[in-house]
Amino acid sequence: MLWLIAKYSITALLVVLISELAKRSDKLGGLVAALPTVTVLTLIWLYVEKQEPERIANHAWYTFWYVLPTLPMFLLFPRLYQKFGFWSALLLCCLITMLLFIVLSWTLSKFKIQLW
Repeated sequence: MLWLIAKYSITALLVVLISELAKRSDKLGGLVAALPTVTVLTLIWLYVEKQEPERIANHAWYTFWYVLPTLPMFLLFPRLYQKFGFWSALLLCCLITMLLFIVLSWTLSKFKIQLW
């Protein structure tokens, strides 16, 4: 139980640290947020919890593919935010990302890469 509390605390601290950093510097906050810190932390948690090497490697593999459809959101959000406001822009970005995920998944299936 103590391990679980430590794991949640460290992960939450990381998210709070990034958001606080972003308040002070757009560029530095963006840089730190773009780093794969959550993925690296997840890989560490999986390793420490003695998961099979294949499971850890698969996590990194699938993370790569799942990141791709999220990238356009970071280009679209600023424009959509200016035009429609925060919540509408966020909703539109989520919908676009889901659509891009479906398209990517379908495309990769043609190359025998199954994401689900």
